[in-house]
Amino acid sequence: MGATGGTSASGESASRNLKDQLGEAGSHLKRAAHDAGSAVRGAAGAAGEELKIGRAHVKADLADGALAGMSAAEQASAAAREQADVLMEKGRDLVDSAAAMIRERPIAAFGTAFATGWIIAKLARGNNR
Repeated sequence: MGATGGTSASGESASRNLKDQLGEAGSHLKRAAHDAGSAVRGAAGAAGEELKIGRAHVKADLADGALAGMSAAEQASAAAREQADVLMEKGRDLVDSAAAMIRERPIAAFGTAFATGWIIAKLARGNNR
C-alpha cells in the first residue's frame, strides 16, 4: 500500500503540470488576441506590410497556444491513467482481502452470501407485486 502514496504524489504532480500547461495555453491565447488587436490597429494606419507581420505574430501565438493545449491534454491523459491505476490497485486489494476472509471463514462467507441473496430475492419479488 506504500506504492499508492507515491502514485498519489505523482498524480498531484501531474495535476500541477496540467494546470501549468493550461495556464501557458491561456497566456498564449491572450497574446494572440493582443497581437490580433495590434494588427488591426496597425493595418488601419500603416501599409499592408504591417498587417502581414501582425498576421504572422497571430499565427505564431495561436500555434504556440495549440501546442500548449495539446501538451495540457497529454498531461490530463497521464493524470487520468495514474488515477485509474490507483483505483485498479485498490480494487485488487479489496478482492484479495475478500478472498483471504473467505479462506479464513468459509462457512461465515457462505452464510453471508446466502443471506444477501435471500434478501435481494425478497426485495425483487416485493417490487413485482
